[in-house]
Amino acid sequence: MTLNQKDIYGIFTKYLSEQNLRMTTQRELILKTFCKQKKHVTAEQLYEILKKIDPTIGHATVYRTMKLLTEAGIARELNFGEGSVRYEPDTAKEHHDHLVCVKCGENIEFLDEEIETLQNRIVNKYGYKLVDHSLNLYGICPKCQKG
Repeated sequence: MTLNQKDIYGIFTKYLSEQNLRMTTQRELILKTFCKQKKHVTAEQLYEILKKIDPTIGHATVYRTMKLLTEAGIARELNFGEGSVRYEPDTAKEHHDHLVCVKCGENIEFLDEEIETLQNRIVNKYGYKLVDHSLNLYGICPKCQKG
């Protein structure tokens, strides 16, 4: 089940209150802008989008807010091995894996039941209880293969 914007706002407001922090207009703007993104973004990319909306917003505010969103369970950090952390909304709570182009950085989300079944079989084989996992496959996308 995907959460709606009102639910997400409520979760973040509650989390901030528990941390003795408040919802500022800049945090609210960062939250709304982040949730509208259609792709995985770095804090720097999000900052570039936000400064066009609010030129007074600072790098540190964006980075700190993304940390808070991650801690609140609204954002998920992704590391595709390119030297910077990307973020995706973590509000759908639906598992997926990633296919990442090593040339241009394009990434695709996918879910493959065969891979999920195999992972569960391996976990059971070794007697583990799976609590989380991530799978990133790296390759060269069709566009980069053409030159």
